[in-house]
Amino acid sequence: MSRIGKLPVPIPNGVKCDLRDNHLKVTGPKGTLEASFAPDIIIKEVEGAIDVSRPSEKIEHRALHGLTRALINNMVVGVSEGYKKTLLIEGTGYRASIQGKNLNVQVGYSHPVVVTPPDGITLEVEGTQTIHVSGIDKQQVGQVAAEIRRLRPVEPYKGKGIRYEGEYVLRKESKTGA
Repeated sequence: MSRIGKLPVPIPNGVKCDLRDNHLKVTGPKGTLEASFAPDIIIKEVEGAIDVSRPSEKIEHRALHGLTRALINNMVVGVSEGYKKTLLIEGTGYRASIQGKNLNVQVGYSHPVVVTPPDGITLEVEGTQTIHVSGIDKQQVGQVAAEIRRLRPVEPYKGKGIRYEGEYVLRKESKTGA
């Protein structure tokens, strides 16, 4: 039995779940998320929680069991609390600013790079060195943060670039000369 899949997903107060034919719509104070899941997996709403089970011990069912439960949990947490990732910019002359909804990042290129967030994602800049990416969809928040980080990944010699908050970058020693 899947250690993650067998746990019920608690539904907090203020969150409504509408389940029809393995299509789940979760509505909460932050917004609404919808997703369809594999028809083989059994999803039931029981006593203020969502229970996920599998019909057999086939490899496909075992793989989908924990995945389905984790995706449902991410939806419930997203509409009730939301998700947030923080990026830090390090380097001389590296900075970020907000222009309308767009993020303007200057990280050593000859031109500023403009990042337009998709619907449902909010970008905030704290000072000029910290970027907060927030939204209700965990996958989308992570994808936007990864795309911003990809603009200038941290290099291992001086540590310049864009990194996640709390990320450890293994530093290398530079050439000694002889």
